[in-house]
Amino acid sequence: MIKYDVKSEHAAEFIHDGEIRETLKYAWEHKADKALIEEILAKAEKGAGISHREAAVLIEVEDKEIEERIFAIARRLKEHIYGNRIVMFAPLYLSNYCINGCVYCPYHAKNRTIPRRKLTQEEIRREVIALQDMGHKRLALETGEHPTKNPIEYVLESIDTIYSIHHKNGAIRRVNVNIAATTVENYTRLKDAGIGTYILFEETYDREAYEKLHPTGPKSDWAYHTEAMDRAMLGGIDDVGVGALFGLSNYRYDVVGILMHAEHLEARFGVGPHTISVPRIRPADDIDPRDFPNAVTDEVFRRIVAVLRIAVPYTGMIVSTRESQRCRELVLDVGVSQLSGGSKTSVGGYAEGIVDAEDSAQFDISDNRTLDEIVGWLLELGYIPSFCTACYREGRTGDRFMSLAKRGLIGNCCAPNALMTLAEYLEDYASPRVKLEGLKMIDRLKQVIPSEKIRRITEDNLKAIVEGKRDFRF
Repeated sequence: MIKYDVKSEHAAEFIHDGEIRETLKYAWEHKADKALIEEILAKAEKGAGISHREAAVLIEVEDKEIEERIFAIARRLKEHIYGNRIVMFAPLYLSNYCINGCVYCPYHAKNRTIPRRKLTQEEIRREVIALQDMGHKRLALETGEHPTKNPIEYVLESIDTIYSIHHKNGAIRRVNVNIAATTVENYTRLKDAGIGTYILFEETYDREAYEKLHPTGPKSDWAYHTEAMDRAMLGGIDDVGVGALFGLSNYRYDVVGILMHAEHLEARFGVGPHTISVPRIRPADDIDPRDFPNAVTDEVFRRIVAVLRIAVPYTGMIVSTRESQRCRELVLDVGVSQLSGGSKTSVGGYAEGIVDAEDSAQFDISDNRTLDEIVGWLLELGYIPSFCTACYREGRTGDRFMSLAKRGLIGNCCAPNALMTLAEYLEDYASPRVKLEGLKMIDRLKQVIPSEKIRRITEDNLKAIVEGKRDFRF
């Protein structure tokens, strides 16, 4: 008989179906238990996180007053740990060749209507220059799973190409990687190539649903896929990003699964996930979301984000351009700390002249605004659009980052770094209106940096950025 074991190396033991179902039953039975809910909220206020079972209770709560308290706690925790900074990134699709049979993804092997493309290194160079000319400094590499079209050697060569490109004042300073589950040896090779975070979505933690959704291909192995983060950690990658694709299965099950995964990584390796992504299924070539009956409304989605923020307050939370402007605004308010901007989900979508690029998109985008428009929008909302990659480059990863984040100390260096990278963006890429608003924010916020020494250095660096110097960081 399989038993729940948070420290186990076996997926069926740390993502234990019986424990999840018992948790969901417990949450349903206690959703109106005011004494228990008050106890959970009091624990949440302390900022040390709550358990997967406690989070499940908050997901079920129906009282609107309590829901507003959940949102308020999530808002305060995010502000305490991350301040008002929002980290910006963009996906870069290298190839859509894939041998898997995922029924929710247009890259599935049986799809004969989508054009198949794989970028050459020269095409990657053109894409990266286009992204640099927008102002991006951080990318997330995406590729389908194919042993001959997209081997690990191709990914490693592409990473090397990306880091080598310096165009005008542009440079990609952090490459995160979202590729299929692989071996400890290959994770070590990715670490040695200088990647930032290794990202892999579980899609759904419900094994029965997962196996129906992945009928063929290597990805159909639920255990191998679920244990990928353990192998990544063993391979030396201490920043990993988990997530589920909401809409594929019961969202309550997947929220609990995400949190059990985080608890497992913390218990076994001493450090939880660096990021949690919360994508929702979107229309795409050969894919109709109406075929999936577990759609998550904006209101439920907001509750999911808030509860995840409360449960793992130290973890970055990512929402992509899958979501609309309105929805992104709702979840920014209750916990999201990273956004994509100006994104393309097609192979070759950024540079001009790559044939049939749009036809190779993985999914439809809801937020089609340019990066500059999104930066301006964030400034209007009072957020600092940050292009910072300093923690990764200064070795503040894994348990070193988490130690600072859990104590609410990461802002000692992040706020000045955010202002300096925003200043670079304003000088090199911003429209006149966005530049004016951004400079107003920098002038206001540099005055409230707590440390006089750091404030003085920041002011000197900001002057140097205006004079043409780049890449300052604490």
